[in-house]
Amino acid sequence: MNVLSYSINTLKGLYDISGVEVGQHFYWQIGGFQIHGQVLITSWVVIAILLGSAAIAVRNPQTIPTGGQNFFEYVLEFIRDVSKTQIGEEYRPWVPFIGTMFLFIFVSNWSGALLPWKIIQLPHGELAAPTNDINTTVALALLTSVAYFYAGLTKKGLGYFGKYIQPTPILLPINILEDFTKPLSLSFRLFGNILADELVVVVLVSLVPLVVPIPVMFLGLFTSGIQALIFATLAAAYIGESMEGHH
Repeated sequence: MNVLSYSINTLKGLYDISGVEVGQHFYWQIGGFQIHGQVLITSWVVIAILLGSAAIAVRNPQTIPTGGQNFFEYVLEFIRDVSKTQIGEEYRPWVPFIGTMFLFIFVSNWSGALLPWKIIQLPHGELAAPTNDINTTVALALLTSVAYFYAGLTKKGLGYFGKYIQPTPILLPINILEDFTKPLSLSFRLFGNILADELVVVVLVSLVPLVVPIPVMFLGLFTSGIQALIFATLAAAYIGESMEGHH
């Protein structure tokens, strides 16, 4: 009973995370809601980059792909391989979801290192990568949770909940707790790594503004890509797990 109570408090804490602030923020007041304006601005830029790239890729498709079309087909094939490896033969309906997660996180992470956000002055706070904000990573993690619940319920109906008493009913509290820790680990891992990477670069640039920060920035680009891959792979693994019904 104590474990179940702890699980409920953990879920409440996950929603309360939206109130966490790291530094100053630029807020928009929309109705009765206070929204982090700088996160929406940078997210819209990332979405525009993705939509623009997709429009260019499909503008004039060729039977034998070359140049940009070849690159985008390679990216699609990579996402399909990740989805198939983690989900199994029923991976096809989930390729758009996994691909969207991977590409949004990847471009968001890289935008923090490559785009000169600091040039744009805001009344309060400053622009940074969308994934540098805990609200974005929690939203992505909750979407992943909704996705794997939907996958399990669609495949097995109410029988999906039988997994909570497998292999023995004694593990019911632990199995319930697992569904709360998954979004927590997904959100904090991504947020912590991106925030730490940007803070390290800022500190090094302020201390040694010339040569030293460059290798760290390249390392940041590499780790940013790895974090996007980890998130997408875990999301696909959770979906596959819910459909197969084993751990």
